[in-house]
Amino acid sequence: MRRSPTRQRAKGPPGIDNDQVTERAASRTAILVCQGRAVADGRLGVGRFSDPVATSLLTEEERAQVERARAGVVPKGFGDRIAYEFLVATAEVLAARTIAIDEAVRDTVNPQLVILGAGLDARAWRMPELAGVSAFEVDHPASQAEKRERLGEHAPVADVHFVPVDFGKDSLGAALTAAGHDESGPTTWIWEGVVNYLTPEEVAETVTEVAKRSAPGSRLIVTYPTRDLLYRYGLRAFSALLSVAAGDSPLAGEPQRSSWTPAAMAALLSEHGFTVTSDRDLYSIALEAGVDGKRRAGRVVVAHRG
Repeated sequence: MRRSPTRQRAKGPPGIDNDQVTERAASRTAILVCQGRAVADGRLGVGRFSDPVATSLLTEEERAQVERARAGVVPKGFGDRIAYEFLVATAEVLAARTIAIDEAVRDTVNPQLVILGAGLDARAWRMPELAGVSAFEVDHPASQAEKRERLGEHAPVADVHFVPVDFGKDSLGAALTAAGHDESGPTTWIWEGVVNYLTPEEVAETVTEVAKRSAPGSRLIVTYPTRDLLYRYGLRAFSALLSVAAGDSPLAGEPQRSSWTPAAMAALLSEHGFTVTSDRDLYSIALEAGVDGKRRAGRVVVAHRG
């Protein structure tokens, strides 16, 4: 385990957040997302969003932060207030994003599911629709070891295959083949919260790799950032406040490296044999689900391989 607090960026394979190369970076990102879902469970998007497993994947200290956010009692101290607001905002984003992805997965349940950069994702443990599905979780070996430890005796609904990928060394395709992924059968791919950190070239490389292993009937679900300067600058300001208040920010060292229009994303996917069936912005999804009316940047696209 690296003990240095320095966030080092290394070249990773397509489809995986390169900022997750270090165990620490992977843990920070995964824990924040898991906490956001735990805060939202039973409170936001009720009837359409649910993640009862998220809380059980957190440590006692991490759960305490979640409970403070769920209680809705705003702390008085500056640092605690900033951390509280950040976690509440994260929960709102995650609820809307998860609703869109989960409903796309349920719409057509393929025999195989691949989650790129799985982190502490609990879909294979909480979605009854995935019973009997072969779920392949792709992530860095250190991140997967931490996840398996946190899972303890939790039994998955799906047939889970952990696919360890040592970033910068291993081939994603070869790793999936070794884990038993059948490229001749239809697959649902989830690529969530990663495109933000990749260059357009890296995004294209990923889609190329996914397309090679996508038989007819496959579906690709991708979250991607749009060009929203107001939101981006607001996020930077919030990250700076969090760094001052808490001495660190989960957003530090994670600059957005690409932004996309729906037309550009559709063109890229079409070039690789995917047809877009849905492309919605998170703001609309959140409003429809009754999550929150605040500004939400980013979109969720669902594409089909005919």
